[in-house]
Amino acid sequence: MEKNWFDEKLYENADEIGFKQSLLNTKTVATKKSEFQDIVIFDSSRFGRVLALDGVIQTTTADEFFYHEMFTHVPIIAHGNVKSVLIIGGGDGGILREVLKHKSITRAVMVEIDGDVIDLCQKHMPTLNNGAFASPRAEIKVADGIEYVKTTAEKFDLIIVDSTDPMNVGEVLFTDEFYANAKKCLNSGGLLTTQSGVPFLQVHELKNIQNRLGKLFEYLTFYVVPVPTYIGGFMCLSFASDSNLKDLDLATIEQRFLQANIEDTKYYNPQIHLASFALPQYIKKIISQ
Repeated sequence: MEKNWFDEKLYENADEIGFKQSLLNTKTVATKKSEFQDIVIFDSSRFGRVLALDGVIQTTTADEFFYHEMFTHVPIIAHGNVKSVLIIGGGDGGILREVLKHKSITRAVMVEIDGDVIDLCQKHMPTLNNGAFASPRAEIKVADGIEYVKTTAEKFDLIIVDSTDPMNVGEVLFTDEFYANAKKCLNSGGLLTTQSGVPFLQVHELKNIQNRLGKLFEYLTFYVVPVPTYIGGFMCLSFASDSNLKDLDLATIEQRFLQANIEDTKYYNPQIHLASFALPQYIKKIISQ
């Protein structure tokens, strides 16, 4: 019997660059062409259940904790007093799940443009949100994140931009206009973090974000997380604020993490928090140029 391999389409010039990523698809669970993108959910023999949008792997039940934990706990612990969070994207619910583990957060607004992603992930990948969509502290808005930050008068302590790569529906989330409008939605001392690509293969994505956020925020740096299905080594996450929230000592991070009383992390801990800001030389070189 012929095996069914899912060939990821993030790097469509596979012949030119000399590689591609494929996951063995043991069962196609759901497919839908939404108003915005092609959605596929399938089972993988190694990575569990997989969500792909427009042919690009977004998350898997086996390795999602790397990304979701680091995207949430690092900025929340670093800030030290997050009460309100705005999530742009994140339709699978993983970011919202991790945000709501912090009992000090009273409100989390998630703005996802594609309601079909929310519905299909709730049905076929429920462990990703783990009940977060039903939380009274959560507000789920099926809407355009671009328009939301442009028109809302609300303010947040933390904004997490959990976007796809800068292609198709996600491309507009990497523009000067979006970042400027997002900054207007931050409270004083607030923090913005965005997924910033895998620099070994996506140098332009990292430089683009650095150039755009660097014009808006007094303090901008990046931190790293390894995500097995995001091929190419470390992924970068941006860390932008007008306050210096990065330079915490280990004792402070440990104290805040203890107070948060989060006991079920699989990757994040205070030592990893501190270490994630130590950038490898090839990444330091990219952002220094």
